Amino acid sequence: MGQEQRLTPAEWEIMETVWKLGGAPSVRDVLESAFPNGEKAYTTVQTIMNTLMSKGILSRKKTGMVNFYTPLRTRKQMLGAETSRLVGDFFKGSLPAFANYLFSSSDIDLEEIAAIRAMLEAKEAELTGGTDHD
Repeated sequence: MGQEQRLTPAEWEIMETVWKLGGAPSVRDVLESAFPNGEKAYTTVQTIMNTLMSKGILSRKKTGMVNFYTPLRTRKQMLGAETSRLVGDFFKGSLPAFANYLFSSSDIDLEEIAAIRAMLEAKEAELTGGTDHD
């Protein structure tokens, strides 16, 4: 994935709404869902969605007078790319270094540790075919 697909905070905000709505929403659909109190103008949302189209994140199909936008990348794909870039840029590609930073720089409670442990154990079982290696 190229640098051109890195999303700005405003683009993430629009994409989160597009993914939440599903299907192929119009600019009006996104505007009314994301900004029900008129926090952004129609033209602003339209410009952001057209930028996302030029970045290859959305495709556009016109039906009558209305443009409908379909995501070309899933939220999981975009998060994966951003996380890979973050780990690569700031932690020399080391997931353990990234995890160490997260654990040492935030308040983590026992419930969160248990949830993380369960995720690690599930991933380990997936990678080892479900067998214990004690």
